[in-house]
Amino acid sequence: MRAVGYIRVSTEEQAREGISLDAQEDKVKKYADLHNLELVELISDEGKSGKDLNREGIQKVIFLCQERKVDHLIVYKMDRLTRRLLDLLTLIEEVFKPNKVQFHSITEKIDTATAQGKFFLAIMGAMAQMERDLISERTKEALRYKISKGELVGSSPLGFEAIEKELRKTQDELVVIRQIFNMKRGRGKNKLSLRQIANRLNEEMIPTKRGGKWYAETVRYILRNSRYRELRQAVCV
Repeated sequence: MRAVGYIRVSTEEQAREGISLDAQEDKVKKYADLHNLELVELISDEGKSGKDLNREGIQKVIFLCQERKVDHLIVYKMDRLTRRLLDLLTLIEEVFKPNKVQFHSITEKIDTATAQGKFFLAIMGAMAQMERDLISERTKEALRYKISKGELVGSSPLGFEAIEKELRKTQDELVVIRQIFNMKRGRGKNKLSLRQIANRLNEEMIPTKRGGKWYAETVRYILRNSRYRELRQAVCV
């Protein structure tokens, strides 16, 4: 009945939600006592995000499980372990199950020793993943809106320059964009592949926005970039 406790908090979460390491530690210890589990170690990741498993503390937990030095893992809340469903399922299927480690989440009342606990764990993991996906969708939508308004998002693309956080057209560079669309639009032997377009631009010593070489993926990015919609339509007329 050896158990290890795992606690984690990021600076942002601690300020927003008040889930301090001390509070988590207290809950884990009380849970272990209540269920007659010997808490052999309490592992902490302070100021670490739960977006992946690249954390010193969680790697130690994995090591202890794989070495079969513990039989139970206790966390205050499931998202302390990870916020990604894929990582959660990986831990369950590749670390916990093969090494007969039971997972306990105090807040969600999860105990993988039972079939109900295993089912509920999968549901909660899916919800955590959905929350991250929704945040990602909102972020992408906000970026698309900024782009549609001509606002600068990241570094300025070929054909534009940033002036007071707004994108202004650079005609000399837009000539290159028009040339790329024309090469892709050509018929028969005049129609070039992405690689052929990149090679021709390199042969003509036309630099990219950063002064580097052209590659097929660079050409693909320009052909699909919504900023060049007007140019694309003009070429296709």
